[in-house]
Amino acid sequence: MTWNLWWRFGPWEARQKAILTALREERPDVVGLQEVWAAGGENLAEWLAGELGMYWTWAASGKPERWRRRIGDPSVDVGNAVLSRWPVLEQAVLPLPAPAPLDDGRLALYARLAAPGADVPFFTVHLTSAAHASAVRCEQVAALAHFVAEHRGDTPFPPVITGDFNAWPDSDEVRAFNGLRTAPAVPGQVFLDTWEYADPTAPSATWDMANPYVAATHGPSVRIDYIHVAPPGPAGLGHVRTVRRACDGPVDGVWPSDHAAVVTELAGGGVNEG
Repeated sequence: MTWNLWWRFGPWEARQKAILTALREERPDVVGLQEVWAAGGENLAEWLAGELGMYWTWAASGKPERWRRRIGDPSVDVGNAVLSRWPVLEQAVLPLPAPAPLDDGRLALYARLAAPGADVPFFTVHLTSAAHASAVRCEQVAALAHFVAEHRGDTPFPPVITGDFNAWPDSDEVRAFNGLRTAPAVPGQVFLDTWEYADPTAPSATWDMANPYVAATHGPSVRIDYIHVAPPGPAGLGHVRTVRRACDGPVDGVWPSDHAAVVTELAGGGVNEG
């Protein structure tokens, strides 16, 4: 699963409870989270993991100042996190390249997960959001592709890359990362957008004008959140079984986030990853 949790924007305390309820209903094995807050010794990822009985790892933005100015609180950090049913064996962080005017410390987080049958190399990322910054995101996905190549390891399970790419499915940056419709950033390394396996009639927008937090932007509804996976391993290990949108409505009257989530089931070796 991948989900952007909208940091501490809006009614964040009510949203925190709604996020937990939504995750309890989905019961994912692994979640890549973006815009996760930490403040005053509390960490949203740690709290969620404790409530859900999951392992967790988190990495903070090295440059949270621009985020803090937007809510007027100089003490809150922001970052990416991974929640997992299985132990986290190792982790690494990649600060993403960006020019100074756009650099708010976005990053990619890697976690190697001790899933049954085979370790899973799992990544979650949050790319620059500026609408005009496709070229910056292209640089970021190139760095991400090399990061995946460095950490995919010797496990037969294909790398899984989740995150908020802030980019449309036919954008240069998404095509460059996949490496299927243009030259891959790392020679020979390609990834599948798991939504290619979705029911074509299913709702796909993860940035959806039906969400009141999004409606104020007056932009089009679009899918900007992704789960990518490398081609399957031996005997179809890690192939896509299902994919769908999730967490796309209010919980007890509260919308949990400004993003909907994406949930993918991957198969093989006793591993069913959501």
